[in-house]
Amino acid sequence: MNTNESITAFAERYEKIRREIAKEMIGQEDVVEHLLLAVIAGGNVLLEGVPGLGKTHLVRVLSKVLDLPFSRIQFTPDLMPADITGTNILVRTEEGNAFRFQAGPLFSSLVLADEINRATPKTQAALLEAMQEHSVTVAGETMKLPEPYFVLATQNPVEQEGTYPLPEAQLDRFLFKVLVPFPTLGELGDIMNLTIGQRTGDARKAADAGELMEMRETAKQVPIASSVQESALKLVLATHPDQADAPETTRKYLRFGASPRAAQAILSTARVRALEQGRYNVAYEDIRYVAPACLRHRLALNFAAVTEGKAMEEILRELVDTYVK
Repeated sequence: MNTNESITAFAERYEKIRREIAKEMIGQEDVVEHLLLAVIAGGNVLLEGVPGLGKTHLVRVLSKVLDLPFSRIQFTPDLMPADITGTNILVRTEEGNAFRFQAGPLFSSLVLADEINRATPKTQAALLEAMQEHSVTVAGETMKLPEPYFVLATQNPVEQEGTYPLPEAQLDRFLFKVLVPFPTLGELGDIMNLTIGQRTGDARKAADAGELMEMRETAKQVPIASSVQESALKLVLATHPDQADAPETTRKYLRFGASPRAAQAILSTARVRALEQGRYNVAYEDIRYVAPACLRHRLALNFAAVTEGKAMEEILRELVDTYVK
């Protein structure tokens, strides 16, 4: 298959996936777009929004469209690490008693970690190995998780009582942090028609694990011009207030900047978006589109930003406009 055929096949499959998801999701096009970019790039996603916006439903629809094994974990303060990783249980066999490993809900291709900030740090930490290494260690034995593998987590930004904010090390494992907005009046009406009226259609399988891995490998081959890559790297460096040439906005409002994983996230997802747009090269517009979702959870506002009411999105917009042109 030549380059043009690869681009066409990728874009057609991507559009088929998005079209099937749209059968059960009203609006949220930008959220769906970011979710697909991250899944094809092979990263984890943190979805933030108030309850009732369809975050959990979106993940369920995604598992149906991609035909991937799905599991949902409702995070609560009493959830223990063994509840999600699995544990060895004693079973009776013909030869006598023996220990057998019973896999937990992490052993699925698509794992929904619902309200992840309600679990204790010990249980949150149990996700780290799964998210980064795609493996789980129980009783000294390391077991690989199925590929492809994704953790899609949700959290409520409003109700913070009894929650445990994710530490920076775990936030850094998420490729994207996607903000889920409230629907418009028209979208709200369509949601009512879909949920309490007569359904017009259900989403169907549009790809499988093998095709998803094929799309990922295709995206890895997309070239990036040195000038475009340099703009992404300069953007990441510009988030560090201790850099000698850090912009005034960063020095004034940011406590610390993004890790090298942010640069990796920007470039890998920009490649996917280029193919989805029908191009075999990464453009500045691709960097501009994916950068906010790659950076917003990797930066921290300082006291001056909080007291002056400076929003993270405003800072990101200013930095992207300055360094990616």
